[in-house]
Amino acid sequence: MKMVSIRKIMISVAAVALSTCLMMSSAYAGSKVKKMRVVGSWSSLTMYKNLEKPFWTKTFPNAFNGKIKVRMTSLGQVKLKGPAVLRQMKLGVFDVVSTVADYVVSDSTRLAGLDLPAMAPQIDMARVLTKAYRPIVEDALQKDFNAKLLAIAPYPAQVLFCKDRINSLKELKGKKVRASGWTTSEFVTALGATGVTISFGEVPQSLQRGVVDCAITGSLSGYSAGWGEVSSYLYPLPVGGWDYVITSMNMKTWNKFSAKEQQKILALTKKHIEDPAWEITEFETQEGINCLTQNKCSVGKPADMKLLDISLEDYRLSSKILRENVLPAWAAKVDKETITQWNNNVGRLINTYAE
Repeated sequence: MKMVSIRKIMISVAAVALSTCLMMSSAYAGSKVKKMRVVGSWSSLTMYKNLEKPFWTKTFPNAFNGKIKVRMTSLGQVKLKGPAVLRQMKLGVFDVVSTVADYVVSDSTRLAGLDLPAMAPQIDMARVLTKAYRPIVEDALQKDFNAKLLAIAPYPAQVLFCKDRINSLKELKGKKVRASGWTTSEFVTALGATGVTISFGEVPQSLQRGVVDCAITGSLSGYSAGWGEVSSYLYPLPVGGWDYVITSMNMKTWNKFSAKEQQKILALTKKHIEDPAWEITEFETQEGINCLTQNKCSVGKPADMKLLDISLEDYRLSSKILRENVLPAWAAKVDKETITQWNNNVGRLINTYAE
């Protein structure tokens, strides 16, 4: 009887162990992530309102059958300037962050090669160059912030808002110009202007008080943030590039998802954030110009700015400054391998090379 009892106990223990293993296998087959803290870009702009927030608060949780709870905030709400928001993600404070690449180049200089001023005047070329440089961006985020790249999405073309009329880029000489990144500051410095770093939200007051004479941002972004109410002239040459928003996930969070789930996340962010952003950017660039210059505006009351004409000479001057000033300044801050990668991936497409 004792032998039978012992055998029954052993069988029972084995059954429990097998059941536990099966339960653990089932648990690990699904996502290990239950809660996520997500920081979106600027909440006043359409990328956050129309793409990021709906995706992270509805589409993403629904894709995981509601098993992942997302707490969503924005750059303006966390009030972390420059690369601080990605540093916090690296420490595990946030799981996902969307921020402007130009804001973080002080910690990751290679990212500046994604969006050098005057590198891509047209949106089609911008997308080609972004795709070419994407592997370098992915590697930079992983090494510098322990993060996985999910998406690269453009804001509208970064154009020039000025209080006083300018007839060409040369007339920026002696003026103070707000630029979101140091490469844009390098560009305006080459024109004889002074590049000033001011956060996006502080620009209207700075223009109004004369802290800066001009400022660079996306046309629709500037309209939405009220820049058209404190500046008088709009010069639509994209001297500041496209101000890409990069969305990345903390690598520890990323590794908690299975390989299948990771592919699902990449596909979802491409479908719901990246592709739509590229598709609407050209429209939003023109819509911003319309809304700033008393034309038909679908998002509000038009501002009263004057639209200035772009000269062929300024296109040529922009390319010259890129080659002779901006690109050499950036190349001096990165290693030879990065320069080679940029030349092979981007430079060959625009026939411009870093040395």
